[in-house]
Amino acid sequence: MKNILTITWYSLREAMARKVFISFFIISLLTIFFVAFIISMPNFVKAFVVGAGNNFLESFTALEIMFISPISLIGILMSVFSSASFIPVMLEKGNIDLLLSKPISREQLLIGKYLGGIAVVLINIALLIIGVWLVFSIKFSVWNFGFLLTIFTITFTFAILYSIIVLFGILTKSSAPGMMIAYLIFLIVSPVLYSVKYKLGVLIQSSLVKGIVDFVYYLFPKTSELMGKTTYDLATGGGITNYQPVLTSLGFLILTLGIAVAIFRKKDF
Repeated sequence: MKNILTITWYSLREAMARKVFISFFIISLLTIFFVAFIISMPNFVKAFVVGAGNNFLESFTALEIMFISPISLIGILMSVFSSASFIPVMLEKGNIDLLLSKPISREQLLIGKYLGGIAVVLINIALLIIGVWLVFSIKFSVWNFGFLLTIFTITFTFAILYSIIVLFGILTKSSAPGMMIAYLIFLIVSPVLYSVKYKLGVLIQSSLVKGIVDFVYYLFPKTSELMGKTTYDLATGGGITNYQPVLTSLGFLILTLGIAVAIFRKKDF
């Protein structure tokens, strides 16, 4: 465990040295200032209060989500892009030789690098969410603590995509394939599968086709639902109403990372 934590800390320092962490930090701060500027406009507050009517708390939460949804989407896309090179850089000649010469197993090395990448994103997502939450809470005097739980759904979504990046980083020693597949699943595959199963599924008459749709749906992670309904339910204080997207996505993460560890363990350098 100590070795894993050491590699995780080393990965954080590496991200800082490569300005990845600092860039995220600056972007998060700028985003918080932008949100503060927008909601400080008198006409904006007036329009919100009038539109909220008697459902102020519900409208307030919806307003928070309206701001954080595109911000978190951009954050995920940036996180995937900035972390895609972590594993290929580690596998470069000289870097991997130095790391493997240390008294640490390959499993600990890879898991430590994986957790380091997640830690970079977690810290910056937490800064962003807490900053936006404070801006809204101070402005409207409403302290919606459930909104802070979105830190975990956003970070968990990235952790799933990052497991894909790690796997393909080991297979190809390149950042492009993993990044492209992560984007494909996040932006296209997951939203399309959700729509086909729950919105177009009633139109499918063939049991065979329905079975294929269900198989493919459960095969892939549910990033669309995690970033959508699960995040919204937590932000509104309702708790997670459907654990299926969380559990099946967690299973995908464990399987993907397990395959990556198995390949890395046998790979020659």
